[in-house]
Amino acid sequence: MTDVIFRDAVRADLPAIIALLADDVLGKARDFTEVDEAYEKAFADIAADPRNHLVVADAGGELVGCMQITYIPGLGRHGAERSLIESVRVRSDVRGRGLGREMMAWAIDQARQRGCALVQLTTDKTRADAHRFYRNLGFVASHEGMKLAL
Repeated sequence: MTDVIFRDAVRADLPAIIALLADDVLGKARDFTEVDEAYEKAFADIAADPRNHLVVADAGGELVGCMQITYIPGLGRHGAERSLIESVRVRSDVRGRGLGREMMAWAIDQARQRGCALVQLTTDKTRADAHRFYRNLGFVASHEGMKLAL
């Protein structure tokens, strides 16, 4: 896509971000379409944390994508910081035009500039298209992820 800028989200972007999260096969079951107190608090917490960035893809004032990037300090890998990319979404009417690839290239470049040793992400086991997409970007399924819902 052309004329897309990547920037930190502002509070006014929250309704569009929530809509992106809910406009997804898995998101429909776990996200809402209305901004409520829980989303407000989460947004404020992310915005206040210098290691977290809620990034939006802005095409001429329209929000067409989002992702959250968290920088994690660690002792492993000789004290290396890593970049965790989560909640990657591209608006359904602009999918297939290369925006996801652009978003990921931008996020990886940010991690390189920051000096991170690696970029990691998780993707649901049912998302075969996402797995193919990330493999084509050079990601390797090197670990088995586990989660415990609370």
